[in-house]
Amino acid sequence: MMDEVNQQSKASRSYGQFCALARSLDVVGERWTLLIVRELLPGPMRYTELKTSLNGIATNLLAERLRTMETNGIVERRLEGSGVAYALTRRGAELRAPMEALGRWGAPLLATGRGDDAFQPRWLTLALPALLRGASASLPVELGIETDGFLMALRVDEDGPSAFVPEQVPTSVFTAAPDVVVALAAGAISIEQAVAAGEFRGDSNVLRTAFEQHQPRSGPQQF
Repeated sequence: MMDEVNQQSKASRSYGQFCALARSLDVVGERWTLLIVRELLPGPMRYTELKTSLNGIATNLLAERLRTMETNGIVERRLEGSGVAYALTRRGAELRAPMEALGRWGAPLLATGRGDDAFQPRWLTLALPALLRGASASLPVELGIETDGFLMALRVDEDGPSAFVPEQVPTSVFTAAPDVVVALAAGAISIEQAVAAGEFRGDSNVLRTAFEQHQPRSGPQQF
């Protein structure tokens, strides 16, 4: 009887359509699934870290989602020090591109402001490459971006922008509030305005190369 109920529950979560989008949503369309992927894109996290970062998710629901994602080959468990951490599989990491596209589509929805919504600075490792789509550099640059005490690295090369948690602090670092970083990446403010609102140390050419292709239409300011 229980097996029959489980089979019916599984069937009810499927769209039952022979369509790649529908099949994808069968796997990643449940609430919280893509946000768990977002958390793991910068690197592995322990269960308690995921629970803390995903403000609002129930403990039992997080456990259920992780089990399902592991079954579907999206996440895997790894030994990290004395404990276990969750990490994206290669298949799971391939979700970055469609998630960046969704982030770009949803960027205008942020215009209403943060309000009481939760925010974690590590989420910018997904947002920045999405906002800087199309940026490239023949000579690669790597810029450290520190916001709310979290340090990430933004790399721009011939393949475009990427963001990750660096093993070492980059030689050039831009420190600012999250809204300043997002506004700079979105082209809403100039590099000069961003630096005035934050702090920069290092090679100014690195900062300019990272963001100059997304400067306000009025043209970049001198820095």
